[in-house]
Order: sequence, then C-alpha cells, then structure tokens
Amino acid sequence: MALAVCLGLGLNTAMAAPKLDFSSEYNAGSIHVEGDSYFVQQVEELAGDDVDITLHMGGSLGYKSPDHFYAVADNAVQIADTLAAFFGGVDPILLLSSLPFIVDNIDEAKVLYDIARPEYEKVFAENDQILLYSSPWPPTGIWAKKPIVSAESLKNLKIRTFDRTGTQVFKEAGAASISLAWGDVVPQLATGGIEAVLTSADLGAAASFWEQQSDFSGVQYAVPLNMVHMNKEAFDELSEKAQAAILEAAKRTEARNWEAVRSRVAANYETLAEHKVAIHDPIPADFREFLGNAAKPAVAEWLEDTGERGQQVMTAFEAWKAKQ
Repeated sequence: MALAVCLGLGLNTAMAAPKLDFSSEYNAGSIHVEGDSYFVQQVEELAGDDVDITLHMGGSLGYKSPDHFYAVADNAVQIADTLAAFFGGVDPILLLSSLPFIVDNIDEAKVLYDIARPEYEKVFAENDQILLYSSPWPPTGIWAKKPIVSAESLKNLKIRTFDRTGTQVFKEAGAASISLAWGDVVPQLATGGIEAVLTSADLGAAASFWEQQSDFSGVQYAVPLNMVHMNKEAFDELSEKAQAAILEAAKRTEARNWEAVRSRVAANYETLAEHKVAIHDPIPADFREFLGNAAKPAVAEWLEDTGERGQQVMTAFEAWKAKQ
C-alpha cells in the first residue's frame, strides 16, 4: 500500500503542469496588466493543463523593471513585461520606441515597431530569451502641479524620466531630470524628490496621480513600447502544445494591445477630467518645436550608437512615411 501511494504521488508530480512566473511592475487597471492578463487567459484556453502561468503585479516578486532582463535571462523569473527603454544598456536598439518626437501617432508607432522587430528579436535571442509580444503605451505626457506648456515652465523642474534619452532631452531643455524605475516614482513624489513625471495619462491614472498632481500636459513625447520576454530554456522545456499555445496567445495579445491603445487616450482623459485634472493637449506649437530641438542631440547619439542597424530602420521608416 505504501508503495502504491508513493507511485501515485510520483505520477501526480509528473503530470503537474509546469509553473511559470510572470513579473510586472505595474498595477491592476494599467493597460499593460490588462494585456498580460489577456495573454494568460489565452494560454489557459489554448494549452489546458500543459502549463500554468501566474501573473505577479505591482512588483510583488521583488523585481523592478530594470532588473527584468537579467532575471529572465537567468530564469529567476520565466516571463516579464518591461519597458524596452530600460534595456538600452544591453543594446541601444531597444531605446528606439522611446526616442522623442519620432512618431506622431499610434499608426506610425506600429509601423516603426514592425520594421524594427527583427532587430529586437536578435537582442533577446542573443541573451537566451524570446520576444513574445509588444505592448504600446498611450503617448507620453507630463504630470505636474502646473501646466507644462512653455520653455519657462520646464526650467529647473525636477522631472522623472524613464530612460537615459529622456534624461538627456529634458536636461537639454533646462529641466532637472532624473531617470527612475516606476516603483520609485510615487515615493519620490511624496517626499518632494521629484515634482513632475514623464509618463502616460494611463499610468498616472492607474496610480491616482491626481492625489498629488493637478495637471497633465500632452506633449506627445513618444509612444514607448513595453516588451514581454520569456526565458528560452523554460520555453524549450514545455510540451509542443504549450509552446504553440504561448506563441499563438502572444500573437493574439499583440494584436489586442495595439487596438486597445487607440481608444485608451480618450478614456484616460475622461477619467482625469472626473478627478479635476487640467488637461493641456495640444501644447503650443512653439513649445513642441522647442522640445523637438532639445531632442535632436539625443536622436543623433542614438544613430551613432546603433550604427548601420539604426540607420537602416530609420531609413525604412522614413521611406514608408514618404509614401503616405
């Protein structure tokens, strides 16, 4: 009888679905967590009992976004959702989507992503990972306690940016900028370490920024991309059914995310208005020109850092725009 029980336990263990941890620094209600939840749901429907994915929100696994690349590479966590700009130190090509004032709308951002995706995939593959899908942010703006609609309003402003490019651009524009992971933003706002935040209306709404900030200025800085990436070894160890399910779910989620972001801005602005946040969109044309000029050195530096790869991507993108 004891032997039978042991054999039974061994059989149950063998049949248990592989468990994968999925790390996100964002909160429930954010556009990215909604997309990631959809992905997990799709995998469950397609794979059945062949794999079990648990989505951990709000940085609950202890990883901040900048930690994700190597955490996934080392298989400390199997899947993560991360702002690509945090990986600029791994390869500058991953800074592309957060370059300022390159795209003017969601359609252009999608075309640029499609052109650059093979380059993104190479970087992840070289680091034992798979790029599953992208998740675009609504266009980036500035949360503050005042309208940010002129060069003067930026002067010496202690503003959080999300990557080195943004830090460089806003220093060039006269602000006191600092790059912070998302988990550090609210504590820094509370203590006065920063006065303003470069992010989307969406993420600010998910964090109830209206409790500390009164204005959102839609400067249309960029349409940054989050990327969901998976450890290659963990993927390879799954059954063929689970692998196919994950790839199909990723395809579906990417299509869903790019559609969802199109309606998100209007919904975000309605939420902000309900909480008495003053919305400044569009910003004055001369201010946008000022910001565009401040961004030129950073874009030139990116082209130098990425060399032929970056130039080919930008040439293809400009050629597409010329046909529109």
